[in-house]
Amino acid sequence: MLSASHRLLQLLTVLSTRPEWSGAELADRLGVHERTVRRDVVKLRELGYGVETATGPFGGYRLGTGSRMPPLSLDDDEALATAIALRRLAWSHPDGEGRAAPAALSKLRRSLPPRAAEALGRFDLAIAEAGVRPDAHGEVDPDTLTALAGASRTRDRVRFRYHDRRGAESTRAVEPEQIVRTAHRWYLVAWDLDRRDWRVFRVDRVAAVAVTGPADPRRREVDATALVEEAITTTPYATYAEVEIHRSLDETRALLPATIARHRADGPDRTLSTVGGLDARWIAEFLLRLGVPFRVLGPDEVREHVVARLEELLGLQRNP
Repeated sequence: MLSASHRLLQLLTVLSTRPEWSGAELADRLGVHERTVRRDVVKLRELGYGVETATGPFGGYRLGTGSRMPPLSLDDDEALATAIALRRLAWSHPDGEGRAAPAALSKLRRSLPPRAAEALGRFDLAIAEAGVRPDAHGEVDPDTLTALAGASRTRDRVRFRYHDRRGAESTRAVEPEQIVRTAHRWYLVAWDLDRRDWRVFRVDRVAAVAVTGPADPRRREVDATALVEEAITTTPYATYAEVEIHRSLDETRALLPATIARHRADGPDRTLSTVGGLDARWIAEFLLRLGVPFRVLGPDEVREHVVARLEELLGLQRNP
């Protein structure tokens, strides 16, 4: 859960990215109930922020023109959590509200106390990328992400509760190696002390992280990104699509990372790809954002989502 101050600053950041937001949109973006949004708006007004109620059939909120923006008071932990949230917002939505996040982060970072600034630096150094594109990541707790990234940098052992994909809970004792973010999720690569092998954990399934001591300094390093890519490509996705990409094999591999697709050449300028995703709609949206010619060979559900989205973008209506 976000702290109150952290959530207020994130609300301000989102409000500043476009002229008007509905209460439902703000609630969805912040992951809270609309009642929480209304309470936070009242709190911002009490602090002197010019948040106005927008008129219209659906109502909404906007920042008042020329309003003076007084600073929020954040303690060390809240400042660090806010900085991490702004960085995640910039990563996840670079073409939307995330565009304002780097500027806000730059201002916040200059005022971070030394302990929080050092922790943010450890967080940055502990993050690796595996075929990242600007898509939504699994929602993770900022404190959990910070704790795991910190343990990765300081070479500490940790213990946490973990829920696997079947919902079974276990307690795991590990030595974290690195945090890896992909197009879909955040993952922890760690040496499992009980199983005596490397394991890949979804960070959104981790809870109650506690440092238990220093890691073994003799433990060998590993290619964390490669482990995550291997784990993802061998784990079933909810939906797959067969797609013909009108690009060479090397170009296609650069566009569609190994974390979500397998490829085979079908000529010098054409590649056949098996693309996995959360659902048919997600795959359709992902393919349309590639910016290259393609043809969906199947299933029909993915093809229909592509056609419907193109019709929507072109302002057309499907014939009855």
